[in-house]
Amino acid sequence: MACDDKVPLLHAYLDGELDPIRSVSFEEHMKSCANCEQSLQSERELRKSIRSGNLYHRAPAGLADRMRQATQPTRPAISLGESNSANRAPAFFSSRWIGIAAGFLLAITVGALLSYELQGPNQSDLVAQEVVASHIRSLQPGHLFDIQSTDQHTVKPWFDGKLDFAPPVHDFADQGYPLIGGRLDYLDNRNVAALVYQRHRHIINVFTWPEESGGLSREPGEKSKTINGYHLVGWRENGMYLEAVSDVSAEDLHQFVELWKQ
Repeated sequence: MACDDKVPLLHAYLDGELDPIRSVSFEEHMKSCANCEQSLQSERELRKSIRSGNLYHRAPAGLADRMRQATQPTRPAISLGESNSANRAPAFFSSRWIGIAAGFLLAITVGALLSYELQGPNQSDLVAQEVVASHIRSLQPGHLFDIQSTDQHTVKPWFDGKLDFAPPVHDFADQGYPLIGGRLDYLDNRNVAALVYQRHRHIINVFTWPEESGGLSREPGEKSKTINGYHLVGWRENGMYLEAVSDVSAEDLHQFVELWKQ
């Protein structure tokens, strides 16, 4: 990917508009390009500053009443000799107030569009995009494991000292979802644990991190998504967030998540 192509991709990446494969390609490019990485961080800081600024202005008191009065129809003066039918003259509006109202509505419209552009997708959508991109990246040769083992008592201690939390580790080999290893991964500027399971020939990644992580917070309850054919199920459990992702069937992935919750 040439740096000349980075500008539109950078904004699309931040807005969560890239598909997982292009997201991975963009991230790989940033690893070897300090200029692109710096541009990305600068754009993130700019968006953060704009969102945190007090850009909302309340309309002046009484403006709604003044606009309502200004748009009431007015009648021209009628001479005594005119018939009743002449009293039904066309209504006229004050051109001055029409201009004010039009300007006010235009400001509201522009402000709404600007707010949407700055906010972009919500945090949950961005995390989901990153999870799918990390899952695809893990399927590349040599990226799936840091520790390869089917023994949960080998995988869980491996994370000691590598993370600031202890991830839950389970094995569901008897139910058809064997644990096959784990690794460190990176989502939304922090280290997370990735536990690797297998369903027939399909890989299931389970990403986990503490609730107090802040930037990766999600809404309570189980949430399901499908992005480019990859199914995701996210849930909260014992002070942790968990996100399972795979190209297995949605039914198999939900069954796997239910095993975690038992």
